[in-house]
Amino acid sequence: MKRLLPWAGQNADGAIALLLAVVIGVLGVMPDTVVPDETQDQLVNAATLVIMALVATALLRDRVRQAPVEETITSGALAELPVRLARLEEIETLVHGTRRALDSLQLVRVLGSRQEIAQCHAEARKDTTRWSFKGGTGTYLRAVTLPECVAAARRDKRHLTVRVEVIDPTDTDVCETYAHYRRSLADAPDATGETWTADRVRKESYATVLAAFWHRQRYGLLDIGVGLSSTMTTFRWDLSATRLIMTVEDPNKAMTALAGTFYYENCDTELRLSFEQARRVPLEMYKKVPLSDEPTLEEVQELFERVGLPLPKTYNGKDVVDVARKALRAVDPYGEPAARFTRPNVST
Repeated sequence: MKRLLPWAGQNADGAIALLLAVVIGVLGVMPDTVVPDETQDQLVNAATLVIMALVATALLRDRVRQAPVEETITSGALAELPVRLARLEEIETLVHGTRRALDSLQLVRVLGSRQEIAQCHAEARKDTTRWSFKGGTGTYLRAVTLPECVAAARRDKRHLTVRVEVIDPTDTDVCETYAHYRRSLADAPDATGETWTADRVRKESYATVLAAFWHRQRYGLLDIGVGLSSTMTTFRWDLSATRLIMTVEDPNKAMTALAGTFYYENCDTELRLSFEQARRVPLEMYKKVPLSDEPTLEEVQELFERVGLPLPKTYNGKDVVDVARKALRAVDPYGEPAARFTRPNVST
């Protein structure tokens, strides 16, 4: 009763209508001896009118109660909705811009093992249409990057652009400087099993030039350029369409940055400008100095003579063979299996 009375007070019209309906329903089922038919009809008609009046009153009361609420919603929250939506859009734009700024601030990620560096290189090579390299002599480039990228481009029948900058093999001073720097870091042989001397630096750079011509002659959609630098760098840059990888002499340390970041874009500009200033090897002469699948000693010597990079006069047949071996059988300094392509057997 305590719960029923307050409810009845708040809904008196509905309670009265319900009560009348019940009473009339009871009278309607009573026998004629108790309530005559004529009286029943009068009571039903009268009660129906009363119930309709009560229902109309309830509807009017509800409308009166809802009017202030509708006015509040219409003039308040709904009126402010466009403004709030605009603010929400501004916040989303700000969050998106902040996220991009934070991504750009994360300039590089440090790689801490040979395996991680090799995996990063593999991801960079995947489906790339361009590659830029700047470093010492390009050993890893010859051993893995160039043959793998060319093989992938040939498989997909797509264009591949490669730009390579290495030490000028005809510059004795820079070759000696680079060899001294490498020896100062470790006197023992490196992962290739050799120690660094000025002669090795010279042969490695010659090998990179020879490898560029060899691959250019075998894939028509390869656009490759080689620049020779008279200065050395302690870093090696490898830049693909998706990421930059910067390695040092420690085979277990490297840095990487994704395309679109501040660091990637600026390194891309640096490599372009540096390549433009380097001494250019005339790769466009690749048709005039054909190389066999297994280049002969005469072919290798003629190649370097025709492109303006004659081999030292002190080189004998063994030295020329060594250059060809380094060009097409380079040992991967990170321990990956050698690239699978025709390996030369330079003959005299």
